[in-house]
Amino acid sequence: MGDTDTAVRVLTAAFADDPLARWLLPGHPAGAAADIVFGPLVHASSSHGELAVAPDATAAAVWLPRAADPPERDQQPIPEALAHLRAFMELTEARHPTGTAHLYLVLLGVVPGAQGRGLGGALLRERLGRADAAGLPAYLEATSRSSRALYERHGFRDTGDPIHLPDGPTVWPMWRPARP
Repeated sequence: MGDTDTAVRVLTAAFADDPLARWLLPGHPAGAAADIVFGPLVHASSSHGELAVAPDATAAAVWLPRAADPPERDQQPIPEALAHLRAFMELTEARHPTGTAHLYLVLLGVVPGAQGRGLGGALLRERLGRADAAGLPAYLEATSRSSRALYERHGFRDTGDPIHLPDGPTVWPMWRPARP
């Protein structure tokens, strides 16, 4: 449980000023992201995927395995107050690769005071190394130009056009084949 709580704190801090995070929850206080977005994702990954937290609690990553076939859609309605979150989920899921099992990097964040020190890259290298050993490709959506550049340095490439969110920021779907 400690890792999940730490990961939620790290991701909430890391994305506090992120344009996508602000767009997802318009009109909600900054701390709402912990309860509405990061908490559920972190808890799902601890049950069905992987959660990585840097030893000094300054970086966290949420990874989920994806089968070749898309997952069954959750039929729980998303409240109207979270219309942007619903739009994001629909638009990104429509572009998510199918036909190949892969590892999905849902979130990777580093607290603001520790950014630029290679902590996110270290989490990426460790998990991508294990994915490569298993012959598993990886997928993600970069939420900023700087995160896109980081992912490119680790072998990810754009897969198709960017996703332009309605009246919101752009995200870049990216794919990385497994390396021998």
